[in-house]
Amino acid sequence: MNRLKNSPLALTVLAAVLALVFAVAVTAVVLSASGFDPLSTFQAMLDFGTKPDSVANTLNRASTYYLAAIAVAIGFRMNLFNIGVDGQYRLAAMLAAAAGGAIALPPVLHQAMIIIVAMLVGGLWAGIAGVLKVTRGVSEVISTIMLNFIATGVIAVLLQKGRLGHQVAGSDNIGTKTIAPSGRVAGIPYPGANLQVFGLIFLAVAVGVVFHVVVNRTRFGFDLRATGLSATAASAGGVNARRMVVTAMLLSGAAAGLIGMPQLLGASYTYGLDFPTGLGFTGIGIALLGRNHPVGIAFAALLWSFLDQSSQILQFNDIPKEIVAITQAAVLLSVVVVYEIVRRLGLRWQQQTVAAELAERGPAGTKEVAA
Repeated sequence: MNRLKNSPLALTVLAAVLALVFAVAVTAVVLSASGFDPLSTFQAMLDFGTKPDSVANTLNRASTYYLAAIAVAIGFRMNLFNIGVDGQYRLAAMLAAAAGGAIALPPVLHQAMIIIVAMLVGGLWAGIAGVLKVTRGVSEVISTIMLNFIATGVIAVLLQKGRLGHQVAGSDNIGTKTIAPSGRVAGIPYPGANLQVFGLIFLAVAVGVVFHVVVNRTRFGFDLRATGLSATAASAGGVNARRMVVTAMLLSGAAAGLIGMPQLLGASYTYGLDFPTGLGFTGIGIALLGRNHPVGIAFAALLWSFLDQSSQILQFNDIPKEIVAITQAAVLLSVVVVYEIVRRLGLRWQQQTVAAELAERGPAGTKEVAA
């Protein structure tokens, strides 16, 4: 118990486990009330979710979820709520796909060019919200929501025949020109699976490492966190708070631009009407669940991806797959409550520890602390 009290990491893990247990319990109650057997349902999901093809799909989904959550977490660490991640990543993926399909380069350069274009587009689109906030005081929540709608309109206009849109061979889909093999990233075979894991899963890992190092181990990261806690205090300490706001939005948007890259360069090779949407909003929930920490976000992305993948077996058992949405919602709701409870318990334990130490020292120790 003492080891648990003195370990913030242990408290965080305990909170996550309790939240998951609560979510499973809520799901079980809903299943029972709907006339389904919770144990057999969970067993079916577990069996299907651990098959090789399902594991490969889970890892692929998790890589995009992870990038989405990191993009959101960058803003959160600055106390900025970047709701526009979804629009930023879709616009970035579309323009990067168009650029990749229009230009032929040697393999490494071609892939790098597509990724850089995506980061630039995502960063610049998010930067608009940052500039509006520091120059006109417009809330980034409002501006990024509006920019999502504008991005959707821009994509709809550009993704037409005669502009950037082309007829995708073998389907009725409209998409950008197909990226040549030199711009694609080979997948990683998974034992026993017919699918391959996205090669850019390593990009997601690298982004997580860079995020942790920059935010927690550099002067820039300190300034970023300090500005998020108090812009006035940060300015008094010599930090240009206005510049930090814009910089944080640029970085968040650049990370958002990477969300579509695993799918674009590893599977679809074109941006079409069927390209995944809504990943930015999913990233918000995963960032909250992972407490804006790259390791926590990784576990949250894997959990979210596993639930999405395993839910596909439910419809074959005549069980609504929307049951999983209840589980995910319960996880988010419970994690907020449980983390707050654990935080208060941690503060209480710290106070008890300090009081015990003062009692052991006696009056002299009390005077030293007071001095």
